[in-house]
Amino acid sequence: MKVGIGFDVHPLEGGIPLYLGGVRINSDKGLKGHSDGDALIHAVMDALLGAAGKGDKGKYFPDTDPKFKGISSVKLLAETMKITAAKVVNIDCVVFAEKPHLSKYYGKIQTKLAALLKIKKSAVSVKATRPEGLGIAGTGIACFCACLIKN
Repeated sequence: MKVGIGFDVHPLEGGIPLYLGGVRINSDKGLKGHSDGDALIHAVMDALLGAAGKGDKGKYFPDTDPKFKGISSVKLLAETMKITAAKVVNIDCVVFAEKPHLSKYYGKIQTKLAALLKIKKSAVSVKATRPEGLGIAGTGIACFCACLIKN
């Protein structure tokens, strides 16, 4: 058994869709990034890669490579699963965002991540907290993920 942690943050920008955990979130702003900006999936990817001792997502999916421009993070996570070749036991995720409020999306995000990671929905924890005016409040979203894998 091995544990890994992941973190990712992206700025919010108007006119682009918001994806978290592979789920489209109703919002007037989305996360700006080289890919689709899904900071939650990016944190999951880094947690998996870290647990497997494989480095970070930038090693495999650099933001300087045009082939990853606008790519779905769901596809990047599928590739990460192949790279790690590990059995995911569980993940625990935190989304740090002032807006939008995410509690109504927890179930959808859990279901999506469970399917992508090939684990039970009960092995996926997703929660959010607000910075309450501190730091990135209103300008971005940060995500953290811890995961446990079995090799």
